[in-house]
Amino acid sequence: MTESVSITVDDKTIAAAKGVNLLSACLANGIYIPHLCYMENVNPAAASCRLCFVEIESRSGPVPACTVTVEEPLSVRTDTPAVRRLQKAGLQLLLSVHRIECRICPANRRCELQRIAKFLKVGLKPGKLAQRFKQPEIDSSHPCLNYYPNRCVLCGKCVHVCRAQHRDVVLTFAKRGFDTVVGYYGLSDNLAHACQDCRACADVCPVAALLSK
Repeated sequence: MTESVSITVDDKTIAAAKGVNLLSACLANGIYIPHLCYMENVNPAAASCRLCFVEIESRSGPVPACTVTVEEPLSVRTDTPAVRRLQKAGLQLLLSVHRIECRICPANRRCELQRIAKFLKVGLKPGKLAQRFKQPEIDSSHPCLNYYPNRCVLCGKCVHVCRAQHRDVVLTFAKRGFDTVVGYYGLSDNLAHACQDCRACADVCPVAALLSK
């Protein structure tokens, strides 16, 4: 039997299995923490979106909840001023490279960016940050998918599910820095055929950056 650990989150005591991811434990108990890149059964967690910050008693400064393993009783705060500042700054950075076109976007009303902005009580605007966009607006080089780099939040979920589905590397991150995109690698005829009946990457995308043709 898995050992249970009691943790306190925002003055609420919950039970979590020893060894479970802190973000997963919070979400399972109805405690929402903004996040984009976290996926169950992906270990170590990517921790790339830098949104799931929390403060933990006895630790200095906020930490991403997805990088914390519950091994002992913890006292966690999800709503401190420092946490909110980091989350809002992270969201603004994402929005500075995100094409905001909600009315025509297939993810409208089910978009994780919309959910996070609503939760943080901020608008879908980059604030004082200048917006920068990539070219081309649509990459249609994949035989079955269209990729919209200026919607993509580089969460990596599509890369993980594609690898799990096909047991091969098809989708991967390409280029560096601001120019980083999701690219197609080693797409053989067999895998291209498999893509025709597979929507795993498009289905898991939180912002409709990947769409079937």
